[in-house]
Amino acid sequence: MKVKNKNPAPLQIIAEQIIREARELQRAERLAVRTPRQKIVDAGELADYRFRKRKEFEDQIRRSQRNNINVYIKYAKWEESQKEFNRARSVFERALEVDCRNHTLWLKYAKFEMRNKIINYARNVWDRAVSILPSVDQLWYKRIHMEEMLGNVAGARQIFERWTDWMPDGHGWLS
Repeated sequence: MKVKNKNPAPLQIIAEQIIREARELQRAERLAVRTPRQKIVDAGELADYRFRKRKEFEDQIRRSQRNNINVYIKYAKWEESQKEFNRARSVFERALEVDCRNHTLWLKYAKFEMRNKIINYARNVWDRAVSILPSVDQLWYKRIHMEEMLGNVAGARQIFERWTDWMPDGHGWLS
């Protein structure tokens, strides 16, 4: 069979365009298949929902051999959304037992405390973070910034002095 017209088509479609359209279609299908929202009408149903959700998170933690810090963070955020601050704190502490050298985990933990205006707990978290990871400047910056936001300039200066006392000679912009 011979091709009669060898001229290019007026509308050219490239592989990237086909792949992009396929991804958009998949994304639209995923959004359309969302599970229906559950209406909770009494305390018993709420307790059942929370129990199921906690079991899902605990199963995810077990399946990931406790190494996936993101599961812990999602779990803690969910507990926070349920106004279960002690449980969220407990989840963060469990995550720190797995990886206390993860500065992102410390940041999220402290921000959780600050977001919920639990200032003394936030100070405790920041102090623990900078004592375990003193070389992570971001933890010091955030700790000082929190005190400045609270209007505690003297406290911010004390923390800054602690930080500069810790710094070895020739460290960064302070030398």
